[in-house]
Amino acid sequence: MGKKRKQREAENNGPEAAVAAAAAAKEDAASEERPKRTLLGWKEKPQENVDTAAAAPGFRNKEKVLVTCSRRINFRYRHLMLNVVSLLPHCKKDNKVESKETKGATLNELVELRNCSSCLFFECRKHLDLYLWMAKCPNGPSVKFLVNAVHTMEELKLTGNHLRGSRPLLTFSANFDKDAHWMLLKEMLIQIFGTPKGHQKSKPYHDHVFAFSIVDDHIWFRNYQIAVPHNESDKVARGSLDKMTLVEVGPRFCLNPIKIFGGSFGGPTLYENPFYVSPNQIRALQKKQKTGKYVKKVKAKTRRKMHELSNPLEPDEFADMWKE
Repeated sequence: MGKKRKQREAENNGPEAAVAAAAAAKEDAASEERPKRTLLGWKEKPQENVDTAAAAPGFRNKEKVLVTCSRRINFRYRHLMLNVVSLLPHCKKDNKVESKETKGATLNELVELRNCSSCLFFECRKHLDLYLWMAKCPNGPSVKFLVNAVHTMEELKLTGNHLRGSRPLLTFSANFDKDAHWMLLKEMLIQIFGTPKGHQKSKPYHDHVFAFSIVDDHIWFRNYQIAVPHNESDKVARGSLDKMTLVEVGPRFCLNPIKIFGGSFGGPTLYENPFYVSPNQIRALQKKQKTGKYVKKVKAKTRRKMHELSNPLEPDEFADMWKE
């Protein structure tokens, strides 16, 4: 309405006024437009001169881990799984899964439904043996471990303590850089146990350390709290590590790698541990040793009887002395 009024006034007043009105209209068009108002607030006009390369967002880690277990799991192994869940703020729990041949397809579907990218599956067999599947879904790779030397937090009762949901520091021994399969396992451990920066359930603190070390071709896991004195006299300066100490928190467990597969919960075998011995074979050998002990006892009894028959005792002359 204002522009039309100015044009009418310019036509009535003459050519000079028309030129002045045109210049004023150009100034109004060149001025910044008022931002549009939406339901969520004022919508600002996008800046056209900003460099697109500089404004592009960087990489954001959206790693999420699904943690579940098989049915008929032992209470000790279930407590270990709950300890792992408490240490990983970026994980999601799910119901128990039946340990069958089709568990891979079931777990891949669960991972997709829960919008996760990795999976930790605790599989218990015969109420004695615990196997850990560590997989990247849906394309792999995946690793199958035998879990030994299990000690939960409730069992150890250690003095260490750290914030729930804080981000851990991951440390690895130098053995992880020697062979290709150890390097692959190191990368998988970093992606699964490393809490993403800025996760909604995590806290922006580093007050504990996950230590992974290789001893006798086994991966040993330890969790330590970073203890720093807070007294004014013993206060640690920034960047100083002299007075910092490590206090173990738990849990403890040992991972014995069995096979590395190219797919998720299956696929072509990339690596097979030549030193792996099944716990069933170990129990069979122990039973054979026990049966050997029984056979030795029976043979000793027969030898004793044969010795007594071949070497009879001489009659005692004083045997009937008190019968009279």
